[in-house]
Amino acid sequence: MSAHTSRVSDEPEGLQLHLERVLPAPARRVFEACVDPREVAQWWGPRGFTSRGVDLDVRPGGSYRIGMQPPEGAPFHLRGEYSQVDPPRRLVYTFEWEEPDPDDRETVVTLSFLAHPEGTRLVVDQGPFATQARWELHRTGWTETLERLERFLG
Repeated sequence: MSAHTSRVSDEPEGLQLHLERVLPAPARRVFEACVDPREVAQWWGPRGFTSRGVDLDVRPGGSYRIGMQPPEGAPFHLRGEYSQVDPPRRLVYTFEWEEPDPDDRETVVTLSFLAHPEGTRLVVDQGPFATQARWELHRTGWTETLERLERFLG
């Protein structure tokens, strides 16, 4: 059984995304699924997307790059750098599209892995976003990605 919530916060520094989802696995297992490139490749991305080339150097100062193939159209890439790695509790990293939309800017993603009676409550915080449209794109993308992660772990 999954529970999820989302909210938007229009703070002075920009739009902040907050999502929560209960996943059917202990925190250590969920954390591993988020840092092992072979596992990330199996669940990353919104519905219908595939991951092409998942390179993760999961350590403070380490970088990552993920190629994403949408159901239609050309592939694109995201990249960033890890600033905090605290297994199995927390991951913090920057998020940047390599082929940005004019309204894109670098954001910071924080993943928190919290104990829950049904497994792990994964909390995703990301921002700030420049526009409501980019916030919505990420809200939809993360929601569908977390659904895929839940199925992968189930």
